[in-house]
Amino acid sequence: MKRIALKIDVDTLAGTRIGAPALAQLLDRQQVKGTFFFSLGPDRAGCQKSGESLKRFYPLATRLRGRLLPSADISRRTLDILRRIHSEGHEVALHAHDRVAWEAGIDKATTAWIDAEMSRAEKRFTEIFAEKPAAFAAPGWKSQRHALRLTQRLGYSYASDTRGSHPFIPVIDGEIVACPQLPTTLPTVDEVLALDPALTTAGAYERILKLSLAIPGDHVFTLRAEIEGMRFLTEFEKQIADWKEAGTALVPLRELRADSAVALLPRHVVEWAEIPGRRGLRMTQGPAYPLGE
Repeated sequence: MKRIALKIDVDTLAGTRIGAPALAQLLDRQQVKGTFFFSLGPDRAGCQKSGESLKRFYPLATRLRGRLLPSADISRRTLDILRRIHSEGHEVALHAHDRVAWEAGIDKATTAWIDAEMSRAEKRFTEIFAEKPAAFAAPGWKSQRHALRLTQRLGYSYASDTRGSHPFIPVIDGEIVACPQLPTTLPTVDEVLALDPALTTAGAYERILKLSLAIPGDHVFTLRAEIEGMRFLTEFEKQIADWKEAGTALVPLRELRADSAVALLPRHVVEWAEIPGRRGLRMTQGPAYPLGE
């Protein structure tokens, strides 16, 4: 049976307070589980310099947060919500401490800065859930060599930092990183709408549905608490129903990882490329890396 793994990025205070619980309730109604990747530090969405196609979907207060409104400490204001989603059986994983700072600075970040950001995020995650995170997803699919190394050093079961077509072991600058990547394989709804502004929201989800069924194999679909959990909740519930009607299973990413023995996964070079419908370079799954090297 084809599987669609639901990768739910939760980036802001509003997304955590409103969108994530709404999505958790929707998934529970549909008897489906997903993976929630939480940002746990400051909400400074108003300071974000890129991602305009995404920011237009945010509520006004979120677009001003950190710029005209003060930043908010996301996890300290939503502790009960975070723990409730975890207790309901959804997979919870780590997205970032300061998501905006990560997206803005990761390209030129020092190893010390990356160490501090990931350590701060992991410490807070452990305080909240009384367990260490098992997975990490770099904000905006933006990462670099040292951050990938840390996914291995910190013992994560998998990471989802890339765009690609199937699970793989990343190779960066000739170095093999023994932490599997479960890449996002389908376009996001905001990307589809950016490429075809005349398309309706329902039409965008229909296009994603057709792609997911036409392309062989399992898929990872990235959705946002701020979009599917708020603006497009009704349309996304129909998408879930359509996937189920088509005979696909909706699962958390850990189920794809459970089938991915590290020793058997192909190695692929990671590259940086533009994603249709999104500005800037993102980390992507590049060509296969010869096993003999």
